Amino acid sequence: MKINETQRIGAVNPYQKQNEQQTGNAGRKRKTDEVQISAEAQEMLSSSRVNGAERAKLINELKQSVRSGTYHVEAGKIAEKLLPFLK
Repeated sequence: MKINETQRIGAVNPYQKQNEQQTGNAGRKRKTDEVQISAEAQEMLSSSRVNGAERAKLINELKQSVRSGTYHVEAGKIAEKLLPFLK
């Protein structure tokens, strides 16, 4: 029974050099990712939070009307909005 192949006993790991380079570079300062949010985006985010309560109320009203069957869809308005996208 053969446990180890004789050619593999002293074999060199092909990734060993790469690993040594990475550990050698560990002493250097690593670059970090940075995200900057523009003033316009921050303003949009804050305004969406303010309108969140009003929007939630509107969504609940729409859900109620759909559940009760009183929600009416105007096909003409939907077609007018879709027409530019289809052209």
